[in-house]
Amino acid sequence: MEGTPNKCYFRFLFTVADIFPLELHSFCTLVHNYILNSTQLLPYESELFTCAVQGTRDPLFLTGVTFPPEYPIYEETKIKLTVYDVKDKSQDTVKINDDRNFLGLATFKVGDLVKSKEQQLTLTLRTSDGGKTVGTIDVSFVKMGEIEEGEVDHITTDVQGQKCALVCECTAPEGISGEKILEFVPINLHLQRMHVHSPRLKDALYDVITVGAPAAHYQGFKNGGLRKLLSKFEAERRNTGYQCIYYSPENTAKAKEVLSNINHLQPLISSHADQLLNSASQHSPDSLKNSLKMLSEKTELFVHAFKDQLVRSALLALYTARPGCVLKKPTVPRNSVEGSGDPQGQDHPSQIKRQNSIPHHSEYDEEEWDRVWTNVGKSLNCIIAMVDRLLEKDNSSNGIKESENDPSSADHMVSHTSGDWYEQLYPLIITLKDCMGEVVTRAKQSMTFVLLQELACGLPQHLMLTLRRDIVFSQALAGLVCGFIIKLHTSLHDQGFLQQLHTVGLIVQYEGLLSTYSEEIGMLEDMAVGISDLQKVTFKIIEAKSNDFLPVITGRREHYVIEVKLSAKMFELLPQEIKEGKQLHVYPVLFNVGINEQQTLAERFGDTTLQESVNQENFELLKEYYKLFTEKMPPDCLPHFQEQNDLKRLLENLHQNIQTKKRKNVEIMWVAATICRKLNGIRFTCCKSAKDRTSMSVTLEQCSILRDEHQLHKDFFIRALDCMRREGCRIENVLKNIKCRKYAFNMIQLMAFPKYYRPPEGTYGKADT
Repeated sequence: MEGTPNKCYFRFLFTVADIFPLELHSFCTLVHNYILNSTQLLPYESELFTCAVQGTRDPLFLTGVTFPPEYPIYEETKIKLTVYDVKDKSQDTVKINDDRNFLGLATFKVGDLVKSKEQQLTLTLRTSDGGKTVGTIDVSFVKMGEIEEGEVDHITTDVQGQKCALVCECTAPEGISGEKILEFVPINLHLQRMHVHSPRLKDALYDVITVGAPAAHYQGFKNGGLRKLLSKFEAERRNTGYQCIYYSPENTAKAKEVLSNINHLQPLISSHADQLLNSASQHSPDSLKNSLKMLSEKTELFVHAFKDQLVRSALLALYTARPGCVLKKPTVPRNSVEGSGDPQGQDHPSQIKRQNSIPHHSEYDEEEWDRVWTNVGKSLNCIIAMVDRLLEKDNSSNGIKESENDPSSADHMVSHTSGDWYEQLYPLIITLKDCMGEVVTRAKQSMTFVLLQELACGLPQHLMLTLRRDIVFSQALAGLVCGFIIKLHTSLHDQGFLQQLHTVGLIVQYEGLLSTYSEEIGMLEDMAVGISDLQKVTFKIIEAKSNDFLPVITGRREHYVIEVKLSAKMFELLPQEIKEGKQLHVYPVLFNVGINEQQTLAERFGDTTLQESVNQENFELLKEYYKLFTEKMPPDCLPHFQEQNDLKRLLENLHQNIQTKKRKNVEIMWVAATICRKLNGIRFTCCKSAKDRTSMSVTLEQCSILRDEHQLHKDFFIRALDCMRREGCRIENVLKNIKCRKYAFNMIQLMAFPKYYRPPEGTYGKADT
C-alpha cells in the first residue's frame, strides 16, 4: 500500500451485527480518517462521510466505503467508525456530537487489517467512554480492481471535484418504474440486429432480444423471489396444521390435466355416438363402420385418462373426509371388472351396475371407482359386438335380396332392417353415455377436491404467489413471442431450420447479468421461474385471413398456444406439417453470471449458490435438447461451420466452466451464446433494466462474432467495441430511457467489472435511471 495510493481503489466493508437494542429504525455509520502526522505526533481527524442503511430493523447488514486517491491511506492510518440509530428519517446527516441516538464506536489501523488473516477484522463496538460493549463490527478489505497502464490519468480526472466518493451502491438502485399499471409489461424490450455486409462472404444477420429481467419489480423483493417463495410455500403446505391434504405440484398438475381431458373428450364421444345412430338410421354400412371407428378411438382415450391412481385415491380421500365414513372391503374381485366385452352379450348393459354419484351412506367400497370407469369400456364392447352382428346380418340379407324379384318385398325388408339397426343400437348408446356421465361426475368431484386442497392450505398466500407468477410469466411471454416471430420471418427460406422447428422444437437461451446480492437475488429467483414456465407454451402458425397479423393466445395456465399469423405468400413456404397446425415447442434455458460490484460482494461475503444451481439445472436442459436434436435431425441440417463435433466440444466447455469455482466467469455466457446460435436458437440478454450491463454484453457479443465469423482483426477489436458503445444503438437506447447519453456507471463500480464490460471514457457517469 505504501507509496502507491493512486494505483487502486480500496473498499472496506462494515458488517454491523448484534446491536442492542435490536429494533433500530436505520443505521448510520460515520467514518473518520485519522492520518498520523510524524512531526506533530498527533492524529489529524477529517470527517469523510456518512453512509446509512434506511428502513431496516435487521441488526445485520453490509455497507461499503471507498477511499479515492485524494484520501491517502497508509499502514499507520487509523479509521474510526461511529454508529448511530437514526429514528428521524428526514435527518440527512448525523452530527458527531449528537449523543441522543449514539450507539457506539470502534477504531482500527489499516495495517492491522491488511496484515490480518483473510484481510478481515472483528471489532468490538463500545460506548464513548470505552466501557460498555454494545455490539460488533466486521471490517473487510476489498481491492476493487487494478488500474492498467494508461488509465491513471482518466480515472483521476473523473474523480476531480468529488470531495468524498460515497460508495454504498446497494442503496443506489439502477432504478425501474413501478407503476402498478405496467407490472405485466416487459421492461425496455428491444430487438438488436447486426447486419454484416462482406464483399467475400454472404451477408449475415445476428439478432439479440434485450429486455429487463422478467420479475415482479413493483411488488419488490423484500421476501425474495418466486423460486424461494414457492419452495417455502410448498414446505409450509406439507407441514400445515390445517384440515387439508397435501398434494404435490405434480398431482395438482395431473388433476388439471384430467379435467382438461374430460372437457375435451366428453363432447367428442357424444358427437360420435350420435353420428353412429344417424348412420344406423340411414342403413349405411360404410358410414356405420367409420362412425364406430371414431367412437372407439375417442372412448379408449377417455378410459385411459382415468386409469391414474390419483383419481382413485382422491375419490377415497373425498369420501373419507365426510362425517361418519366407514370403509368396507371390496366384495367383487378386481379382475372381474377388468375383462373385455363378450360379443355374445356377456357385458350386456343390463349387467352393468351404475350408481348416480358418490354414495352418501356410511360405507364406501374402495374398488367402486374401478368398476365405474371399466363400465365405459364394457359399454363400448357391447356396441362393437352389436355393430358386428348387424353388419353380418346385413351381408346375409343382401344375399337373399339378390335372389328375390319382388320390389315391394325388398323395400319392406330394407325399411324393417333400417329400423332394426337404430332400435338395437339406441339403448346401447344411451348406456354408454350414462356410464360416461357417471365417470365424469366422479372424476370432476375428485379432481376438484384435489385442487381445493391446494387452495385450502394457504389461499391468501397462494393467490399472491399466483399473481406474482402471472406477472413474471407475462413479461417473459411477451419477449418470447417477439423473438419467435422475428426468428420465423428471418428463417422462412431456411429449410433446415423449418424442419428443426417442427421436428425438435426451438431452443431459447436467456443470458442473465443479475448479481446474487441484495434485491437482485429476488429478481433472479423470479426470472428463473418465469423462464421455466415458458415450457408450457407452444406455437402454431396459421394463414392470416385479413390484414390483422397480431398473435392470438389461447389456453390456460397449464398450457398456452400462441397462434402466429403469416400472409398467404409466406405461409406457402412452410413445411406441410406446420401448415396442418402442428404445435411447435420451445425449450427455454437461462444462464446467469453477475458482473457488477454487488456480485463482488456476493462472491466475497455472500452466497452464489442460486446462480450455481440455476446454471447447472439449465445446462442439463440444454444437454437434453442437444440429445433430442442429434437423434431427430440429419447431420447436414446445419451450415458447414456448425458441425456436430464442434457443438459437442462447446457443451463440454460449458459444463467445465459451470463446474469451475471462478469469480465472474463470463465465459459461461460466451459459450452458451455460441451454442445457441449454432443451434438456430433465439438469444435474449437481460439485466435489471436492459440498459447498461446489457449494453456492455451485447456489444461485446457482436464484436466477438465479427472476430470469429467475419475476420475482424484483433488489433481493431477494442476500437470496434468502443465505437459500438459510443455511437451505436445502445447509447440511443439509453437516451430513450433516461434522456441522457450516459451509461449509469461510475468509476468505482467499473473497477469491479470484467475488463471487456467497461464502456469507453465519456460515455458513463452520474445519471438518473
